Amino acid sequence: AACSRFACGVQASRSYPLAKAGTVALVGRPNAGKSTLSNRLLGERLSIVSDKPQTTRHRIVGILTRDEGQIVFYDTPGIHRPMHRMNREMVREAADALGEADIVCLLTDISQPFGKGEAFLLDLVAKAKQPKIALLNKIDLVKKNKLLPILERYGKEGIFDAVIPISAETGDGCESLLKELWKMLPEGEPLYDKELLTIHPERFLVAERIREKILRETRNELPFSTAVLIERWEDPGPDKALRIHAALIVEREGQKKILIGHQGEMVKTIGTASRHDLEEFLGRKVFLDLRVRTEEDWRENPRIIADIKRDLHAGTTLDVDDLNEAADAADDLEQMLGG
Repeated sequence: AACSRFACGVQASRSYPLAKAGTVALVGRPNAGKSTLSNRLLGERLSIVSDKPQTTRHRIVGILTRDEGQIVFYDTPGIHRPMHRMNREMVREAADALGEADIVCLLTDISQPFGKGEAFLLDLVAKAKQPKIALLNKIDLVKKNKLLPILERYGKEGIFDAVIPISAETGDGCESLLKELWKMLPEGEPLYDKELLTIHPERFLVAERIREKILRETRNELPFSTAVLIERWEDPGPDKALRIHAALIVEREGQKKILIGHQGEMVKTIGTASRHDLEEFLGRKVFLDLRVRTEEDWRENPRIIADIKRDLHAGTTLDVDDLNEAADAADDLEQMLGG
């Protein structure tokens, strides 16, 4: 796709007045609300969301530019014990973002009990040298008399520069968070053009929106073992329908039958919902062709994972060796999460 608000990641020109600028990593356990928060702060539905854990599989870069400056958000995969090559790559994405960002925001779902996963993340975030904010998310689901002890727990850790209760779902506390981020960010010129919302190309965002519909319609193991690959993207011009051909990848023939559904009803439902969403998202007519195919154990297949990530990085080449290195980099995290 041509460069737009959704593509190419062109770095900003150096003509803007000096203001605040920097990167903010949103890290946490699966289902902590990172993608919902990212979308809320950006004011756009950039990251897909669902009630399934591990919805986010990549580091999604969202760009917020205001008079105060520019914040580049990293919406990261939830940190979990990875069971497949793909999951090890997901955990590595989160760990890299934590290490690279100017500010680290740890999201915690305070509607759930504090457990070993939260304790592990506190230890992990404590090692980061950047400024850190604890975001106590989902306050809309917690009674006020239960919120104070949680605030005190995180405040006493001595890790965080600020502890902010928020609801990414309702927006409560999100403006307070932005004010704190603008205060903490360094002065500097914007990293990207002020018109960009993200560095990711439309092809990747389209595949994600199709996958969102799969997550919505399927249950059990199927959401985790399905991927979407854009195989053909034919643009005959702005006055004609954009033709998108996508493969829905599953691991077993039994999953393929479920995803197709009785007389094709399931894949038809996913296709219709995806087409309506894409037409609104892209602002034009879309012809969408979905084909389901089986790639046994694709989550362990470097070639398939590289194909998925190729669209993420705007056409850059991703070598299988890069994925092997990524898997090795996640081993320490895997061992700690498993312990």
